[in-house]
Amino acid sequence: MTDDLDRRAAAFAALSDPARLRIVDLLTIGDLAPKEIGAELGMPSNLVSFHLGVLEERGIIVRRASEGDGRRNYVRLRSEVFRTLEAEPIPVSGRVLFVCTANSARSQLAAGVWAQESDIPCASAGTDPGEVVNPRTVSAARRWNIPYVGEMVPRAFGEVKRAGDFVVTVCDRAHELLHGADHAHWSIPDPARTDSDSAFDDVVRELRERIADMLPRLATA
Repeated sequence: MTDDLDRRAAAFAALSDPARLRIVDLLTIGDLAPKEIGAELGMPSNLVSFHLGVLEERGIIVRRASEGDGRRNYVRLRSEVFRTLEAEPIPVSGRVLFVCTANSARSQLAAGVWAQESDIPCASAGTDPGEVVNPRTVSAARRWNIPYVGEMVPRAFGEVKRAGDFVVTVCDRAHELLHGADHAHWSIPDPARTDSDSAFDDVVRELRERIADMLPRLATA
């Protein structure tokens, strides 16, 4: 883990310089000789050489001698480097369990959106479950074609939680009450406070964005 963090930190440090980013942008199209890079960017040869040296040291580029003019070399971008700059996926051996306070709105919608987008099983629960799911939750699920996960009945966190579940709190009260028992927290406003269809639609939109961001980070164990 430390080696991977060091590698990623070194790559990000190399890319923090605007000049090196400009070089990388050019190389996304094709291979270039250092002289061609200098001409394209209006950069003196000594600076081009310096920046290419940094990029090569960090494993972001490679050089290859020309088969034509043997005095020339071409620089190629190792695009696979950028695919490995993200953090390693987190293994999930159980379900993704979405938790809010009443389990009547945000957590129910989150589980439904997750079920649309991922094969990792999911569930929802509440730290203080209400008696029924908010009717506007049901309406929002219908408007957005969100499947019902389970029976759409509020259930308690202690009753639903299983070993191996990846717990995501979607309300601040639940996060603060669980004292670190969750693995991720999304501070999403309670739509029931506004009690309007637009507030529930806003929650769905935010959930879709957050779930899209989380999907690449989780993988079945």
